[in-house]
Amino acid sequence: MAPRQTTTYGFKQTASLLTSRIRKASESRGFAVSRVLVHWEEVAGPEIAAIARPVDISYKGKKFGATLTLLTTGANAPMLEMQKHRIRERVNATYGYEAISHIRITQTAPTGFADGQASFAPAPRKAPPPPDPVIAREASETASGVADDGLRHALEALAQNVLTKSRS
Repeated sequence: MAPRQTTTYGFKQTASLLTSRIRKASESRGFAVSRVLVHWEEVAGPEIAAIARPVDISYKGKKFGATLTLLTTGANAPMLEMQKHRIRERVNATYGYEAISHIRITQTAPTGFADGQASFAPAPRKAPPPPDPVIAREASETASGVADDGLRHALEALAQNVLTKSRS
């Protein structure tokens, strides 16, 4: 059997290159996991996540407690200002200790910077392209002898992936 050829041509995903550096910087200040930046909607709640985005966690000197900087539009800044205490409590509850001592709110124009609008929602996921009919038929024939529906569908998907990779 021939060794499998990689399709990345020596390139790595950006996340794999940055993960250790982000973790090291976070751990040096007491953040074992950068949950605030990665899971903002779960930490702050959907109402706050819809109008604000965390952009920075900074430290002044060697003091304990960080400043969390939030980015929002000008119209939402007063609403966030009134909820600072609640946001700080939710973020600190995520870490289990007083990791954040201050929250700073930074405003952007209501139309955003580059694209004409400030988008605080994650980008929508794209639907995968439909499979090639020839490959779909071959995959279906390959898994046709399996009686269990769930297993047959999983094997068809696996066969489609293998056949697609081998033809490209």
